[in-house]
Amino acid sequence: MIPFRLTLQSGIPVHEQVAFAAKKAIISGRIGPGEPFPSVRTLSTAVKIHFNTAQKVIAQLQQEGLLEVRPGIGTVVAQRRPSGRAERGRLLARDVEALTVEAIKLGVGLEELQELVAGQWRELRRGKEREKS
Repeated sequence: MIPFRLTLQSGIPVHEQVAFAAKKAIISGRIGPGEPFPSVRTLSTAVKIHFNTAQKVIAQLQQEGLLEVRPGIGTVVAQRRPSGRAERGRLLARDVEALTVEAIKLGVGLEELQELVAGQWRELRRGKEREKS
């Protein structure tokens, strides 16, 4: 059993989809710090993906600081590290640029984009609050 939902879509690399679904579950609080994360074998079986793809997903999440391996315990969700404004800006720059380009391409104005981001922000935070109660 995996602690997140996933519907694979064609045209997007599978490892990116699985990593994003896991990241969303971690960020929204569905999986909390210290909680176990599925092993490579469990992940590959549950999602019906190749073992190497599952391994790539877990390695990516570890590299991003979302998972950590604890000897004798296994892979768990990492504690969030505090980061400064400059580091957060650097880490988000590519994604913000891609979102901005896509929004302009679709004719979305800044105000509409801000409303869309705010709505998504509220949705993810609401999920986190539900998990706490």
